[in-house]
Amino acid sequence: MGLEEAGDLVLHIILSKIGPENTARVACASKRLKASASEDSLWSIFCSLDLNISTPLDPHGDPSPSFKEAYQSWRESFRMYPWNLVKRVRSCWDNLKLWLSLNFPEAKATLRKGATEDELEEFESALKVKLPLPTRLLYRFVDGQELSSSSYALDGSLGLIGGYSVYSHEVNVYLLPLKEVIRETNETMSDLGVSNGSNFIVVAASVSASLKMFFLDCSNGQLYTGTSTRQMLPCVPDSLVSINGEQEQQDAMLLWLEEHGRRLQTGVIKVHEQDNIKSISLFPEVPPLCSVAVTNGVQVRASSVFIPEVSNLRDHPPAYWYAYSIRMSLMPEGCFLNGRHHSSCQLYWRHWIIRADDEVIDKVNGEAVIGKYPLLQPEEEEFVYESCSNFPTTSGSIEGSFTFVPGSLKDPKGGQFEVKVEEFPLKLPDYIF
Repeated sequence: MGLEEAGDLVLHIILSKIGPENTARVACASKRLKASASEDSLWSIFCSLDLNISTPLDPHGDPSPSFKEAYQSWRESFRMYPWNLVKRVRSCWDNLKLWLSLNFPEAKATLRKGATEDELEEFESALKVKLPLPTRLLYRFVDGQELSSSSYALDGSLGLIGGYSVYSHEVNVYLLPLKEVIRETNETMSDLGVSNGSNFIVVAASVSASLKMFFLDCSNGQLYTGTSTRQMLPCVPDSLVSINGEQEQQDAMLLWLEEHGRRLQTGVIKVHEQDNIKSISLFPEVPPLCSVAVTNGVQVRASSVFIPEVSNLRDHPPAYWYAYSIRMSLMPEGCFLNGRHHSSCQLYWRHWIIRADDEVIDKVNGEAVIGKYPLLQPEEEEFVYESCSNFPTTSGSIEGSFTFVPGSLKDPKGGQFEVKVEEFPLKLPDYIF
């Protein structure tokens, strides 16, 4: 049986399976097939699958008369790009926007509307570069983040990439809009003594006082960040980057944002709120990158983040710096010790065993943590503190314990006990954020 003999429902199902390109070809075969291939319910399926839109909207967000015309306007607007790449970039931004809508609407509000082709051409002319197609498409959909003082907290906490804070070192990375890319690139390259003919552009940066930047090499599609001694570290595995040849193009910017979106969606990283200020924290929240241990009702979670901007890889041995976050809390049932329940316990002492490449390089014993003796009680928020350490190798770990007393240090209800801190890794990551 041919398509002409198929019933309307069967024909509709067949056309929905073969996709929009083949549906357009089928429409040329006969009047009946043309009518079936023009049904708007069919094109609503294509719009949903390819563009994740449930109402007929054109690329500018304006209503279209039909789903078919909406789909055609999208194809026409992006005709200079491979359609599979358009769909992939669109999906990347859709996933990020959905997560932001649900978890961090304040940051979503900073995303700018997409740049036009004319604006992209002016940008390339200003910096004398040719953007890789994936990055060009990323800016077609979203032109970075708005950095005006009215749209972000005074400390710059709404960065899409997020960051960390260790003592006075605060980092929160924003995706820069094209106008800021031009300004930052010109200023930074001038400071570095690099000529205007460089293929490096600054695409993301921390707006806080602690300097951290991400550079896209437009010639090879790789994304880099700098160390304290101006060495460039790749932020994405080189083997994944492909901007030439017959393979589907995927530069480091696209891979980087896709990986960031996956980590947000799976809960590996989350929004952290402190002093009523929200930000995306890059400290991992789930195993295996975050260790979890519960001892006598006290839970301790620990994880780390590589800090490239203060690392010095020219030293002998090199210094790979990591920030680590320790989160401790008392379970709802309280502290359970020697058959008795206690409604509180207080930290007194810390013990660390620090390893590099599985060899112990240091042991630390001392009172308190960052000068504090946290008192833990059930149902209270985690006590969180950050510190940092440097390693001579790309791979290390920390484990140890905290000495607690039941009750409080002023009014102890029993003898001291040890709370385990499960080993957590400090390792140069495949993806650097």
